[in-house]
Parts: sequence; C-alpha cells; structure tokens
Amino acid sequence: MKNIIFTLVFVFAISNILLAQKIENTASFRDIKSDSYFRFNYDNDYFGSTDENYTQGYNFELVAPFLEKNPVNKLFLKPKNSEFKYGLSIEHIGFTPFRIGSPEIQLDDRPFAAAIMLKSFSIATDTIHKSRLVSTLSIGLIGPGAFGKEMQVGIHKATGNTIPLGWQNQIKNDVVLNYELIYEKQLVRYNDLFALNANSKMQFGTLFTNASVGFNTSFGIINSAFTSVKSKNKFQVYLFLQPSVNVIGYDATLQGGLFNDKSPYTISSNAIERFTAQSNYGLILQTKALYFEYFITHLTREFKTGSSAKYGGIKIGFKF
Repeated sequence: MKNIIFTLVFVFAISNILLAQKIENTASFRDIKSDSYFRFNYDNDYFGSTDENYTQGYNFELVAPFLEKNPVNKLFLKPKNSEFKYGLSIEHIGFTPFRIGSPEIQLDDRPFAAAIMLKSFSIATDTIHKSRLVSTLSIGLIGPGAFGKEMQVGIHKATGNTIPLGWQNQIKNDVVLNYELIYEKQLVRYNDLFALNANSKMQFGTLFTNASVGFNTSFGIINSAFTSVKSKNKFQVYLFLQPSVNVIGYDATLQGGLFNDKSPYTISSNAIERFTAQSNYGLILQTKALYFEYFITHLTREFKTGSSAKYGGIKIGFKF
C-alpha cells in the first residue's frame, strides 16, 4: 500500500511539470465495456480561457461489430490471443494565432490551419498480459476545404466574440494520410480503486509524424480495461492523469502540407520544437449505459516563438 501511495504522489508531481498536445479516445481509462457504442468529443480553448493555438476540435466516434468487415482493418496489426473492437470516427481540428481579429499574417506566431479526417481504428486487448494495441488510419484534408474558417466565424458570430479575419492566410489544401500505433501496458492495479499504465505512441504521415512515451493513472471506482468482464461496477466515477513526452518529426498545421507549398505563411523546420510534453487530467462518470468526461489539457510551446497553451473539453457517449 505504501508503494501505491508513493506512486500516486509521484504521478501528481510529474503531471504538474509536463504539459501537452492533444489526446486520443482510445486510452484504457476511456474504455467503454461494450462492443457497440457512440461517443462525441468536443474540445475548445474556451475551457482554458484562451483563444489561440489548438482552438477547437470535435470527434464523432462509432464502435460496432459490423465494422469488423471494414477492408481498412487489413492494414492493422492483429496480436494473437487478443479481443478486438473496430470503429470509425470523423474528426475536425482547428488552429489559430493569438490575434485572430487581425487580417494580416502574424509573423512569429502559428498560422491558421484546419483539418478534417475519417478515421478507421481497431483496439486489440490482451486480457492475459494486460495490454492494448490500437491501430488507426486517418484519411482527409488540411486546408480551406476543411471549412475551419466557416466554423469558427459562425461560432464567434453566434456568441458575440471577436470575428476571425486572418483565415485567408491559412495552410492551403493538401492531403491527410496518417497511420498511428498506440501500445499500453498495465503496471499496477489495486482492486477497482487505482491503476497505473505505461503507454507509447507513434504516428507517421502527411499531417503528423511524431512519437511519445508516458503513463496514465486513474483512481476512484473503475473497472479494468484489460479484462473480459463487461460490467463489474454498474457505476464508475474516477479521476485520471495522463502525462507524456513527445519527439516531433513533422507537423503540417505549422509547416504546411507535404505536397502543396503555396501556403502564404508557415513555420520553418528549424523553428519547430522537437521535444514537447503533455499532461491531460479530468473526471469520468460511467453508468450502465452512459459515459461522461470533462478534461483539461496543458500544452508546451510547439515552435520557438510560440507559447504554451491550454484547452479543455467534454466527451459524451452511450452504449447500444
């Protein structure tokens, strides 16, 4: 028990040091014990009282048995002795500089950028060795075709906020094709009250190329994501922390697409911060049929003249 308390204190300390990029839906603490569910995710820097960097994102996620027939699944790794879930999601993300009301290019700040993607994914859970492997393929578009301008201007008009005037300077249209692998391994678990897991991630493609290592911890009333038991606790409520460190290879939201070099303004390769860090934390409630999450993410600067950032969001899901 002393070791668990020490580990918990250590995790809290590290999480206050590390800052963050974006988070994924497939971490074990976000597991929904069902073969069929829908979940909606909405991010906004409004939750962090800012309006810059990663400004907004949403994701519609569907997991269902019939998606096992998706031909894209042939591209995914299939570890032996694992249980599989298959899913599809639609994701939209947007980025802005600090002075969104200026029509001019803002040198030394990040460019306006937006991307929209269709994601196919599989979650392979090894209940014997207590590990998970997530494979994801993203296909989409970065640029004006992702309607980032229309979405942000519409929201700001409806809410009476500053109208963004610099979207004409955004990253130009280019293809998004990305492949991602996430591996997670359970390290410590104490009854249904505390869990500590190690995780690593690698993604490569035309939108993001990077890798990360870290861990996540959860404490409260929580079922295990590494077991076949569907609903040991009918009601779950728990806190989570998820810090990690990242190595950055390429970021099209800063550097522009790989094939279209017509963007009016980008961040040069030598100005990119090659090492970043992250910390996500929040609260999750789960009932027999429903899922609710509130989270906050802190971000270190992603380029040398940039600034750290903060955003938050909610996730709402249900089984069917």
